[in-house]
Amino acid sequence: MRKRRWRILPQHEQAGELSQRLGVSPIIAQILLNRGIEQTDDCRQFMHPSLMAMHDPKLLPNLPKAASRIAQAIRDRQKIVIYGDYDVDGITGTAILWHAIRLMGGEVEYYIPHRVDEGYGLNPQAIAAICDQGAKLIISVDCGVTAIEPAQVARERGVDLIITDHHDWPADAVLPDAYCIVHPRLPGDGPAYPNPHLCGAGVAFKLAWGLGQHFAGGNGKVNSELRQLLLNATSLAALATIADVVPLVGENRILTHFGLMGLKQCSLTGVRALLESAGLLGEKVNAYDVGFKLAPRLNACGRMGHAEDAVELLTRADSARATEIAAFLELQNRERQATEKQILEQALEQIVRLGLDKQEHHAIVVGGLGWHAGVIGIVASRIVDRFGRPAIVVTLDEQTGQGSGRSVPGFHLANALGAMGDLLEGSGGHEMAAGLRVRPKNFEAFRDRFMEHAKATLPLDLLAPELRLDAEAQLVAIDRPLVDAFTRLGPFGQGNPRPLLCCCDVELAAAPNVVGKNSDHLQFRVRQNGPLIKCIAFKRGEMAGQLRKGMRLDLAAEPVLNTFNGYSSVELDVKDIRVRQG
Repeated sequence: MRKRRWRILPQHEQAGELSQRLGVSPIIAQILLNRGIEQTDDCRQFMHPSLMAMHDPKLLPNLPKAASRIAQAIRDRQKIVIYGDYDVDGITGTAILWHAIRLMGGEVEYYIPHRVDEGYGLNPQAIAAICDQGAKLIISVDCGVTAIEPAQVARERGVDLIITDHHDWPADAVLPDAYCIVHPRLPGDGPAYPNPHLCGAGVAFKLAWGLGQHFAGGNGKVNSELRQLLLNATSLAALATIADVVPLVGENRILTHFGLMGLKQCSLTGVRALLESAGLLGEKVNAYDVGFKLAPRLNACGRMGHAEDAVELLTRADSARATEIAAFLELQNRERQATEKQILEQALEQIVRLGLDKQEHHAIVVGGLGWHAGVIGIVASRIVDRFGRPAIVVTLDEQTGQGSGRSVPGFHLANALGAMGDLLEGSGGHEMAAGLRVRPKNFEAFRDRFMEHAKATLPLDLLAPELRLDAEAQLVAIDRPLVDAFTRLGPFGQGNPRPLLCCCDVELAAAPNVVGKNSDHLQFRVRQNGPLIKCIAFKRGEMAGQLRKGMRLDLAAEPVLNTFNGYSSVELDVKDIRVRQG
C-alpha cells in the first residue's frame, strides 16, 4: 500500500454553537463547516434535501429559447433527432428528452455515435446523414459545445441544431453557430446559473422540465403526466451525476438524493430490468451501487460495441426486450472486465520493463498495438490508483493512436496536453480526465515530453495521495446517532466525500485477526478510556504481523453500522493505520 498524507482539518470555532442550533453532534457540525455550509438553514437543507430547492429551468442560459423551438417542432410534427453521447451521461440524458418529447406528442428519434468508429461528439458526416433523412431539429445531449463544423453542416442544410452540453471549451474559442446553446456555464446577459456543475443528463432534465413549463403557459407548473415522468427522470439524472463524477453539491445533490430514493419505485421498464440484472430490484440503491454495478453495465456496450442498446433499454424497449438487453449488457460488462484485465496486465508489464514505476518519474505513459479503445480510460484510472501519478494509455495501429488519460489533484491534464499540441493531432477534456490523438511516429516523443512536463510542474509530495480527515474524535463519541447522522450527509462523491475521522491514541485491545477469502483483510478491536469498538481494515492483512496487543494507534476511519443475524453494532471502517512512536 502506498503511504498516504494525512491532513486533519482544523477545528472550527463555531462548530459547538452550530451543533446546538441544529441539535446534532459537534462532529457533524464540523463536517458541514468543512464543506462550506455555515448558515443554519443551509445546513438543514443539506441534511434534509427538498425538490422545492431546485433552480427554475428558465434560469439556464438559452433554455427558454430551446424549449420554444422544441415545442414548435412538436406542434408542427417536425422530425426531431436527439444526438447523444455514448456514456452513461449521454445515454440517460437522451432517454430523458426522448420520453419528454414523446409524452408531448413529438416525432423523435435518437442517434448515438460509435465510440471507436466515430469518436466523441458531433461529427459532420453523421449530422449530414441525419439532415438528409428528414430531420428538421437536432438536439445534442452531453456534447457539441466545440462542434464548429457539424453546426455549420446543419445550418447549410437548413436544420436547426440545439446544443445541450456541460463540458468546457477553450477560453479563446468561437462557439458553434447553432440555433442555441444550453449550457450551465455559458455567459449571458443575466446572472450566472446557480449550479455550474450540472452534468449532461442534468441539463436534459432541466430542458424536459422547461418544455413542460412552456406547454403549461410558462406558469412554472407542469401537468401530472410530465410530473411523474420527471420524478422517474431524477433516477436517470442521478445515475449520470454519479457516473460523470460531477460535484455532489447543491442542486446536483438534490437530484441524486431523490433519484437514488426513487430507483426502487421507478416505473421505467428499462430501469427495472437493469436493477434486476444487477440484483438490486426492490433494494435501496446507494451511490456505490450506481458507480460499481449500474453505471458499468450501461457503459459496457458503448465501450465494447455500440451504446444504442443501452439507449433502447431506457426508451422504447418493452419488458421482454428490456430483459434481453439487460442480460446482454451484463455479458458486455464481463467482456469489458476481461479485456480491461488483459490490457492492464500488459500495461503493468510495460511500466516495470521501462522503469516508469520508479520515483523519479512523475507521470506514466504506456501504449500498445490493438488495445481496445473502449477500456483504455479505465486502465488509466487503475494505473493512477496503483502508482498515484497521472497516467495516459494509448492504443496504436499503423496509422493512428488514440489515448485516454487520468490525473491526480493538482495536475491539470487537459492543459498539460494542450502544451504539446505540436506532437498531437488533437486533445480535449478537463483537469482530471482527457483524451488525445497522436500519430504512432510521434508517440515516443510525446511520451518523453509529457513525462518531462509532469516532472517540472508536479511536486513530488502531491504524488502521495492525501487522506482528508474531517475531525478528531474520541471513541466515546462514536455511537448509533452519529452513524445515522453520517448517513444523512450522503450521497457521497465528488465535492461531498465520505467523512473520515481521526481516532488518535487508541489502544489495540488484542492481536488482530486476518479475515476474508484470501486473508487480506484485518479485523481488530481498540479501546480508549474504557469504550471498546470493533474495526475492519480492508486490504490491510499484510499489517497483521506488525501489530501487537497494547500498541497505541492512530486510525483514519469511517463509523459504519454492521448488521449480522438481526443484530446491529457500530464499527470503524479503517482506511489507514499509524503506529504511534514511543
